[in-house]
Amino acid sequence: MENFQMLFHGFTVVLSLQNIGACLLGAVLGLVVGAMPGIGSLAGVALLLPLTYKFNPTTAIIMLGALYYSNMYGGSFSAILLNIPGDSPAVMTALDGYPMATKRKRPGQALFTANMASFVGGTIGMIILTFMGPALADVGLHFGPAEMAVLLLVAMTSIGWLVGSNPTNGVVLSLVGILIASIGMDLQTGSPRFNFGNIYLLGGVKFIPFVIGTVGFAQVMRLMDEKEDTTKSEITEKLTIRGSLLTPHDFKRLLPPAIRSGIMGTFVGVLPGAGATTGAFLGYAMQRAFKNEDPLGSGAVEGIAACEAANNAAAAGSFAPLLALGIPGSGTGAVLLGGLMMWGLNPGPLLFTNEPEFAWGLIASLFLANLLTLIIALGIIPVLIKILSVPVKVIIPIIMVVCLVGGYSDTYSMYGVIIMLISGICGYVLEKSGFSTAPMLLAFVLAPLLEDNMRKAFVISGGSVSGVFFNSAISIVLTVVFIAIAATPIVRAILTKCGVLKVKKAK
Repeated sequence: MENFQMLFHGFTVVLSLQNIGACLLGAVLGLVVGAMPGIGSLAGVALLLPLTYKFNPTTAIIMLGALYYSNMYGGSFSAILLNIPGDSPAVMTALDGYPMATKRKRPGQALFTANMASFVGGTIGMIILTFMGPALADVGLHFGPAEMAVLLLVAMTSIGWLVGSNPTNGVVLSLVGILIASIGMDLQTGSPRFNFGNIYLLGGVKFIPFVIGTVGFAQVMRLMDEKEDTTKSEITEKLTIRGSLLTPHDFKRLLPPAIRSGIMGTFVGVLPGAGATTGAFLGYAMQRAFKNEDPLGSGAVEGIAACEAANNAAAAGSFAPLLALGIPGSGTGAVLLGGLMMWGLNPGPLLFTNEPEFAWGLIASLFLANLLTLIIALGIIPVLIKILSVPVKVIIPIIMVVCLVGGYSDTYSMYGVIIMLISGICGYVLEKSGFSTAPMLLAFVLAPLLEDNMRKAFVISGGSVSGVFFNSAISIVLTVVFIAIAATPIVRAILTKCGVLKVKKAK
């Protein structure tokens, strides 16, 4: 009840004209930043931080919080319409969003699904944050390097049979993703590895150019390879906001995965270093265990809902350790923490006591930003889907420019463009050969986190394997899950060979 009263007090703070304007500005900028490949929430918050210098601390953090949160919405736009993820969490959205928009010819419903799932997941995350914020932050402290290493190992192990119809191909491409992620400087020893004497590779392969090339530029090459140069106007000629509305049956399909992923994503967001990307991946992985009306990866409503709800809930959950403990859960959280300290505020256990107006005003602003972003996002659907009515011969150079700008903007050099071009060619060849590039991208994202936490865990345990996998109840449970996932395909193959299980033939 006390938290509810404080939340109400927070709304009295945020509902001033100045703070509403700041929240609205942050929501609009977040959507734009999120939809533009190559920027992302970290660069967006960092670039716009100077705009808040003359604001009072509460108004400034409301604007930046709204920008960070609405960025989760914006990333899905380019992922669904162009198959170019706006940021790393949207990689999962593209798996079902783009097929639903093109192959199933339901672009409006795909965007509506992403927005509604984001709203549901975000709302769940904010409610949990309101009533359990300090408690969640305390739970996050129990996840040290060992626990995080085993959790990420579970995630990495499941990649192979999470995406695509051939688990073997998935495992191979996951290993390729891990190998590419290991290029650059060893963060523990400072020694170069796999750079082949090239000074540019000392910084590693950057994610933004890599994903833009593998997904976006490869898409350009696929469009160029199509024999028919037609338009897609027949898909969108009748689409309006009313035409983009989901049917009651679609809502029925959307809600269960959105609620499940919203709850799970909030707890993932609390974990140090996990972030919205891990939340989106685990939300999609969890949905794999439940019934889906359409196969995941073919344009399923459930797939879009699961990852979008999870990444928005994780974004909300990340504010718990930031405010209650002063521990940022991601790079964006670190920028926000720097802003708080710049304004003379010290996040920690006493923040809610010493600065209740600020802390609860920020939490209340997330609710407002969630609602404003949903309204704006739904309102621009008719404009967004007109992208699909552009002739292929016109959209190819447009996507090409987006890819070039996105690749350059991450490194501010031709190095990013070269990575984008090479990864694009490789992505096209892999897709042409029947390989899904999603496992490679997911492994590329998670591998640095896994390596960092695993090596820290071994240092802490003195090199003891049991000190990593069996040092706490959390590690033991996650280790059992890891063993079960790793053993599943082996047991399934044995049972199939013995005739206990029957293999379903594709129709």
